[in-house]
Amino acid sequence: MEKSERRQQILECARDVFSKRGYHDAKIEDIVTAAGVARGTFYLYFEDKRAVFEEIVDRAFAQIGMVIVRVDPKDKGRTLGDQVRENIERIVTMLLDDQATTRILLSEAMGVDPAFDRKLRAFYEIAEKLLEESLREGQDLGVVVPGDAKMLAHLTLGALKEVLFQMVKREAGYEKVDIIDGVYRFLRQGCLRVDGS
Repeated sequence: MEKSERRQQILECARDVFSKRGYHDAKIEDIVTAAGVARGTFYLYFEDKRAVFEEIVDRAFAQIGMVIVRVDPKDKGRTLGDQVRENIERIVTMLLDDQATTRILLSEAMGVDPAFDRKLRAFYEIAEKLLEESLREGQDLGVVVPGDAKMLAHLTLGALKEVLFQMVKREAGYEKVDIIDGVYRFLRQGCLRVDGS
């Protein structure tokens, strides 16, 4: 097995261990056993448990950033509503396709240590700021209700995080399309004034 494949295997097994046991209860021994590698092999790729955990979270943050596409009011082929719904679909699909990482992001990542907590808060602040700016632009275009854009951003993120939490931690029986449709309807009935599917 090539080095990059072995590293990926360890990452995937570590993700599953952290998802099931939580960060504090997971041991390196659990990870190497799941990956079928020697403890020394683990240390060839990662300094410690925190390093592998941090990479899992960093990769998830990067993926989230890559799936979000800026809404273009000049796009003649798709309505603003269609574009918003497509963003919701991409985000939900990414998070549900990797439920182990989503479980880690929603319930295991906070509390690792103060430095990691600062990193998580910084990520959420960036996400909130981007959403707030998008909502302000939407207000300028007349497709988002007037009001406190920061509050609308918090409400939107909170709703999405809660439904995903219910799905991955409490195994709520929603289908992916139900979540996408539900979040989109929630936004259209609340802050969005867009046409679309």
